[in-house]
Amino acid sequence: MQKTPRRILGIDPGFGRVGVGIIEERGREWVAVYYGCIQTDPKKLFIERLLEIHNTLTKIITQHKPAFAAVEELFFYKNVTTAIQVGQARGVILLTLAQAGIVTHEFTPLEIKQTITGYGRAEKSQIQKMVRVLLHLDKKAIQDDAADALAVALTGATRIIDK
Repeated sequence: MQKTPRRILGIDPGFGRVGVGIIEERGREWVAVYYGCIQTDPKKLFIERLLEIHNTLTKIITQHKPAFAAVEELFFYKNVTTAIQVGQARGVILLTLAQAGIVTHEFTPLEIKQTITGYGRAEKSQIQKMVRVLLHLDKKAIQDDAADALAVALTGATRIIDK
């Protein structure tokens, strides 16, 4: 009987753009099977944008069937309005995962940076470089938020599965 590969959904929450990355265990390594961004239409009403996040994430979950999810926790925002919007989008994301029956683990930006680079104050560019190396994405174009989501998924793989 062939073992079903494990897939981890990583999410970098946002309101205008949600980073999504799915990695799959193949042998002794993890490979990216999907990554991208859920881009909401700024011309739509707030509630319609939240629904857009929910509907798109539901489609991704249905298509890729992750075993569990890893979501980045919120960090400090200088702009209160942005923090509230991201917090509400994050709530929609967590609800969508719960409705799909997906066990979800949350990680702080510090935990993600330490896991991926070994340094808790790593720059975005350092994280992206390590994600490319770890997932063999050397020359492929990848959006910042998608790279962050893959980093979150790798953190889940390392801190939950590889224990």
